[in-house]
Amino acid sequence: MWCRILSSREIPQISSEDPPFFLKLSDVPPGILSNLKVIISEYIPQIGFFPAKEKNSFFLTGSFLSYQRLCKKLNEQGLNDLSITIKSTLDNFQRKSYNLSFPSKSINLAEKVAVMGILNLTPDSFYDGGKYKGEKEILNRVEQMVEEGADIIDIGGESTRPGALPVTEKEEIKRVIPYIRKITHLFDIPVSIDTYKSKVAISALEEGAQMVNDISGLRFDPEMVKVVSSYNVPVVIMHIKGTPRNMQNNPRYESLMDEIISYLDDGIQRAVKAGIDPEKVIVDPGIGFGKTVEHNLFILKRLSELKVLGKPILIGVSRKSFIGKVLGLPVEKRLTGSLAASCVAVMEGARIVRTHDVKETRWAVDLTDVILKSKV
Repeated sequence: MWCRILSSREIPQISSEDPPFFLKLSDVPPGILSNLKVIISEYIPQIGFFPAKEKNSFFLTGSFLSYQRLCKKLNEQGLNDLSITIKSTLDNFQRKSYNLSFPSKSINLAEKVAVMGILNLTPDSFYDGGKYKGEKEILNRVEQMVEEGADIIDIGGESTRPGALPVTEKEEIKRVIPYIRKITHLFDIPVSIDTYKSKVAISALEEGAQMVNDISGLRFDPEMVKVVSSYNVPVVIMHIKGTPRNMQNNPRYESLMDEIISYLDDGIQRAVKAGIDPEKVIVDPGIGFGKTVEHNLFILKRLSELKVLGKPILIGVSRKSFIGKVLGLPVEKRLTGSLAASCVAVMEGARIVRTHDVKETRWAVDLTDVILKSKV
């Protein structure tokens, strides 16, 4: 049984102005469902109750204070599990304090939005494939991103653009390891390895990488959870529907946000079960990975719903095709659209932004964050 908040607005602290918002509960056992209806009608009439289209699922609407009262009454009636589910959902949604801890340093995500600079060491990535060739160009690019305000460098050796074919572990290692070795020696910045292959991750972590960014949400390679747990590094669990080769072949969802949240929650549970530190888990809805243009726009609009997972949210929209299709622009002219989408994502709760354009993104998300925190 899991629970999510449907309103995209922030839940305020208890005050005289305590506006209602929606919760959705799924997979509720029929017995608990009938008891809940009785409790609400007899003790908490301020909470509305509506059936959802899915079996054993329903909506609640009420204020923060009324949900608190409901949790207290559920405990009194012996429905402790349901009370815990609702309370943890509310607590997660309100959480703002995240400290992303690497072996060498930490980033306080409550104080700043982290910018993750992209370094694709691939010949066929959709935007910068083959752009950086040779050690000098690659190291100069890293130096530039560091100077422009990157907090993390995300290095990938296999393109995951739509339709991309996989490369061998040997080839991926050959592309990334020599440069990870150099970068971690020359620069004081955490390096993330963008891979779903455990052997590639091990090679990268042995050479100084301090983070794993797995587009499969720890699903493509069952050994990946063990690797991340063993090295005790942060990990990005991303949602994807299908594989890079087929993910854009008419992707469909019964309930987009439900399916994304359920997928990510499953990844979190498997990660924690394998011994991964819960405080080192980051979630990413996977913009463009098995989604239509409309799906991507909807995710950005409703991104705050991912906060019910209680994890920092990473967003990667940089120069992606949905921006080009909406604005009618080729990839080299999508910077402004990327910045707009990134700012919307920060407004909806993203705390890490992955980008090709570090300088401009740093300025944009910093200003957005200052506006959101303004108390005037």
